[in-house]
Amino acid sequence: MSPLAQIFKSRGYTVTGSDVYESDALKRIKNLGISVCMCHKQENINAELVVYSAAIKSDNPELTAAAERNIPTIERSHLLGLVTKSYQNCIAVSGTHGKTTTTAMLTQILLNSNLDPTAIIGGHFPLINGNACIGKSQTIICEACEYVDTFLQLTPAVSIILNVDADHLDYFQNLKNIQKSFNKFASQTTKLIVINGDDENAKVAVKNINTPIIKFGFDRPNDYYIKEAVDKDMPKMQFTLMFKEKQIAKIRMNVPGIHNIYNALAAGAAAHSVGADLNAIADGLSQFSGVRRRFEILGKQNGVTIADDFAHHPTELRATISTAMNMGFKKVWAVFEPHTYSRTYMLLKDFAEALSLADRVVLSEILAVREENIYNIFAKDLAENIDGCVWFKTFEQIADYIAANAEPGDLVITLGGGHIYKCARLILDRLKVRLPH
Repeated sequence: MSPLAQIFKSRGYTVTGSDVYESDALKRIKNLGISVCMCHKQENINAELVVYSAAIKSDNPELTAAAERNIPTIERSHLLGLVTKSYQNCIAVSGTHGKTTTTAMLTQILLNSNLDPTAIIGGHFPLINGNACIGKSQTIICEACEYVDTFLQLTPAVSIILNVDADHLDYFQNLKNIQKSFNKFASQTTKLIVINGDDENAKVAVKNINTPIIKFGFDRPNDYYIKEAVDKDMPKMQFTLMFKEKQIAKIRMNVPGIHNIYNALAAGAAAHSVGADLNAIADGLSQFSGVRRRFEILGKQNGVTIADDFAHHPTELRATISTAMNMGFKKVWAVFEPHTYSRTYMLLKDFAEALSLADRVVLSEILAVREENIYNIFAKDLAENIDGCVWFKTFEQIADYIAANAEPGDLVITLGGGHIYKCARLILDRLKVRLPH
C-alpha cells in the first residue's frame, strides 16, 4: 500500500490513510506529509476514492462508511494494475520465491544505468531507504504476486517468472491450477517473458504462449547462463554472466545462496533485454547487498550470530537453511514461525524435511494471518515430525531458551513471513545481558 501512496502523493493528489500498527514504512509515509490515523473508523473517510488491501475485511468501518456515502472503493492490486498501465514499460517480477530480492536487484541495475525507474518492492531496500522509488521515466518495476490471482491485474511489457511451486493451496488447490494461473499471466505480457529454464514448472507454465521467451539458468541451452564459476558450492560466488556465446558481465555475488544466483540471472537477463548498460549490470549485481529480512545479519552477541529471513515456504526454508549450513558455523538454529494454518497443514511433511536440515529447530505458534484454524493444526504437530524440535507459545520464551542454550560460533536465524523478526531482536537483547559461556 505504501508505494501506491507515494506514487499518488508525487502526482499531486491529497493522500490520507489509516493503520493499526506503527512501522518503518508508516514513518516514511508520514514524513512525506501524508496524514495517517492510527485506527480504523468511519470518521477517517473524507476522500473521492478509498483503496484497501486484501487484508481488510468487508465489514471494516471505513469500507462501510464509503459504501454508505457512495464513495468508490478499489482493492490494492486493481489500483496497481491501473497505475502500471500508465507506464510504457512495466517489468513485472513473478514467481513463488525470490520476487522481492529480484525486484530490488533489477532496481539497482536500472538506477546504475541512469534509466530512472519507478519501483515497487515487497521489502525494505537500503539503497532507496524504503520499498519504493519514484522515477521520471516510462519504466516501472513491480512484484507480481500470484496469491488469489492478483497478478492477473497486470499487463506487463516484460514478465519474469522465477519459479513455479505449490503454494497458496487454500486458493489454488493444486499445482496444475497454479501453472494455469501463471500461463494466463504470461499470456498478458506484451513484449518479452524471462523464465527460469531450469525450473520445469515454469517451462510448463509458458507452453503455447506467443510472446517471445528467453530463458536463464546455470548452463546452456539457456539464453543467459553462467560460466567460469568460482566456489560454486560456497555461500558467495563469482561467475561470468553469458548471453548465448557473448560475455555480458563478471559478477561477484555479495549475497549468499544458489537461489540468489538464480535471482541475479533473472535480474541481469531482464535488465540486458531493456537496454541496461553492461557495466551497470556487473556493478549492480556485485554491489547488491540484500533486502531487509532476506538473510539479514542483525548482530553478534557473546559469539552468537543472529540473522533474520522472510522464508515461509518449505522451498524457501530449504534454500536458506542449506546456505546457512555451508557458512562454517558451529551449529545452525532455525527459529521458525509457521505462516497460516492452511500452508502448515497442507505442506506439513515438506516443512518438517526442510527444517530438519538445521542442527536445532525451535517453533513458535502458527501465525493465523487471515484464517480460522479449521484444520485443527498446531505448532506441536509440526514439532513432532522434527527430531529434537521444541516449541513455545511466546517469543519471550523462545528468546530465553535460545539465550540459555546457544553457544559461541552458532548462528541463530529467525524464519517466517510474520512477526518473527521481533523475536530475533529479543534474542539479541537477551544475549547482551547473558554471561559468556
